Amino acid sequence: MLKEQEINLVELIERFHDEDRCRKYLEGLRWSDGMRCPRCGGETISRIKKRRQLDCDSCRYRFSVTAGTIFHDSHLPLWKWFLAVYLIVESKKGISANQLKRTIGVSYKTAWYLCHRIRAALNEVDAQLLRGIVEADETFVGGEVHGKGRGYWGNKTVVVGAFQRDGAIRLQVVRGRDRESLHGFVRENVAGDAQAIYTDDWKAYEGIADRDTKHETVNHSEKEYVRGDVHTNSMENVWSLLKRSIVGSYHQVSAKHLDAYLDELEFRFNNRENPYMFRDAMLKMLVAETLPYKKLIED
Repeated sequence: MLKEQEINLVELIERFHDEDRCRKYLEGLRWSDGMRCPRCGGETISRIKKRRQLDCDSCRYRFSVTAGTIFHDSHLPLWKWFLAVYLIVESKKGISANQLKRTIGVSYKTAWYLCHRIRAALNEVDAQLLRGIVEADETFVGGEVHGKGRGYWGNKTVVVGAFQRDGAIRLQVVRGRDRESLHGFVRENVAGDAQAIYTDDWKAYEGIADRDTKHETVNHSEKEYVRGDVHTNSMENVWSLLKRSIVGSYHQVSAKHLDAYLDELEFRFNNRENPYMFRDAMLKMLVAETLPYKKLIED
């Protein structure tokens, strides 16, 4: 693995202010055990410096460090990609496409597409199941509708989350607050041998316990929020962070793309103690599938 260090914004600009520096860094991440040809696996590689390409001496295949990554065929300079990734993962409440547009000097369309490609890459694939004590809760995301009372949920999207005490979170848009949706989310994200699952008293959570995992609740309808170590306060703090991000940074988020924003928050939160978060985010950029613009805007 490439030798790494913690990095701040000033150091980022100093280290990656031109294309060649960015490419050298990506090569160190992509081929940490030595450069190999992606076609034949050959290890004897020559450089074509004028074209910033690599040439395999075995099969004569020409490639670059960005080939097959989300950077491929992008007209945006790599240093702007680096800066965008850094701003997204290091901003506690996220950064809007409008703000990114102003910061790195691109059009709104470019900034919006850039944000979504980065979010898609940050998605946790094959994430580890949550263990120990896990809090589970759900919330509604969506704006107010004029002429409707506070209890109107017709325009809301349901998001369910799970929080491993002193560990990671998992967030997901679900169909509703019904038993099937909530139990399905817990089965997919919480290990079968977890010690306990703490929830509020919503009836759809009933029956979630098994012989390995106990289920305890706090009765919010009776103003009970903490009983010993039984509570969902950690998950409530995540919801607070999510909604502050929407109101303060994004201003509005469509239901269609909400899962992508949740992936971004999940990565940032789960790496909150990781001094190498930027490096790990860049590693994800190198292995993520490309996200075509047409797919992003399709109904």
